[in-house]
Amino acid sequence: MELHDLYIDRKGINPWRDTVTFFHILHLLKTLRPMGMMNFTIKPVIYGGLAARVLGIPYISTITGLGTAFINDTWLTRMVEVLYRVSQRRVRHVFFQNPDDRALFLRRRLVPESVTAVLPGSGVDLAWFEASPLLNRHETVFLLMARLLWDKGVGEYVEAARQVKARHSQARFQLLGFLGSENRTAISRETVEGWVAEGVVEYLGETDDVRPFIAAAHCVVLPSFYREGVPRSLLEAAAMGRPVITTDSVGCREAVEDGVNGYLCQVKDAGDLAEKMERFLALPLDVLVNMGRKGREKMEREFDERIVIDRYLAVIGEILN
Repeated sequence: MELHDLYIDRKGINPWRDTVTFFHILHLLKTLRPMGMMNFTIKPVIYGGLAARVLGIPYISTITGLGTAFINDTWLTRMVEVLYRVSQRRVRHVFFQNPDDRALFLRRRLVPESVTAVLPGSGVDLAWFEASPLLNRHETVFLLMARLLWDKGVGEYVEAARQVKARHSQARFQLLGFLGSENRTAISRETVEGWVAEGVVEYLGETDDVRPFIAAAHCVVLPSFYREGVPRSLLEAAAMGRPVITTDSVGCREAVEDGVNGYLCQVKDAGDLAEKMERFLALPLDVLVNMGRKGREKMEREFDERIVIDRYLAVIGEILN
């Protein structure tokens, strides 16, 4: 297997830098001449799709969420829609990770309905993320693991933590994830250090293996209003038998059955998130264990990564044949 570095400005909307990305992909495809191409995430789907279309290379796209451009309806949304519509005109198949994104693309006529399907997110490796026993509760640990972006609901998490800690001193709130992202909504290191100094959260840094941190937590929280596909952090937590609290929003709600394997809270509402956390704190351990078991069963039933792999292989086989 060969790896080729690709220049992508993850930060923003500079048309010159994105043009460089397009021509870089175009050059790689001319050099490699692949039999087909699979594109994931926003900019590779758009610029990879454009390059593959120019060269007549069959391509598959996976929409892993719509990101910040679709949170509010702005000129940026209109521009990105045009790029999607042009880049996906010859696509062989488009996979979405939730039905809301598919419905939006069809409603705005960005892709033909006949080539679309919905996958259960990226799936989760159930052998790697094994169910883990829930620890005793002399302290209750809430964990948010994500890139530290405002759009991921980190601010709401911290404010909810303030409210809950004022009434429940035994509750702990942790942040795990990359700090210093080039995303326009990235949270500064100074802000996180201020939260830590205040005593409201613990910052755990970043890691290549989240399993020990999930195992040490009682509940994984993601109050995101980013246009998610299906957040892997929620799938991984549920696979390990952890209840989850997340927003009733696109992508996030797919991983949770409210009151069964976790709770859904309102978007951008720290008070409602705090209420759900306090509801969690009031539950006895055996109920939490059962919620975790229900989450694991949901992952086995709906989100096993083998389901995703088999769907991809079927479409790739059709293209190659």
